[in-house]
Amino acid sequence: NNGAVQEVSHRQAERPAPTRATDRNDVRPERLARRPRVGPPTLETYVAASGGPLAYMVRLRAIEDLTADHLAKLAVIWHALADLARGDADRFARAWRAAATAWDFGQTNALIVRHNRYFPIEARLPMDPRTGDFALVDGRPYTREPLDAEWVLERFPPVLDGPPSAARDSLVPFRS
Repeated sequence: NNGAVQEVSHRQAERPAPTRATDRNDVRPERLARRPRVGPPTLETYVAASGGPLAYMVRLRAIEDLTADHLAKLAVIWHALADLARGDADRFARAWRAAATAWDFGQTNALIVRHNRYFPIEARLPMDPRTGDFALVDGRPYTREPLDAEWVLERFPPVLDGPPSAARDSLVPFRS
């Protein structure tokens, strides 16, 4: 065993010692140019890059999909009630207000509550330390208003004057 150690030491002694760091391998320094990074790599960036869309992205998409589904179903019911009213504006208004009040937004509103609570953290929104307010997103607050009868009646008024304006409205439930 001791002979093997002496033989390895003897081979190392026969080799010339490297004079520069680049002499230790065949890589030339000009080939090692690094690409600039925006910031140091972190565990979060690796996980986010490999894990697909982030939680807030999935949640916002679900909110938008559920909202679009509500709008489509509400439009069908609005037209059905308008047909049943046969021109009786008061009858239609009562029926439509009752339908709007009874509409179940539970699943959508639960997602909106989670969005309002976790979005600033998940999206890493900057905060003004003096006011405690988070930065605006596209010029608006990040929070979403829960959907309710008022939201329905804004998009589908209880009047028979013409078709509801929901088709012209944005599907995003922001309130101005």
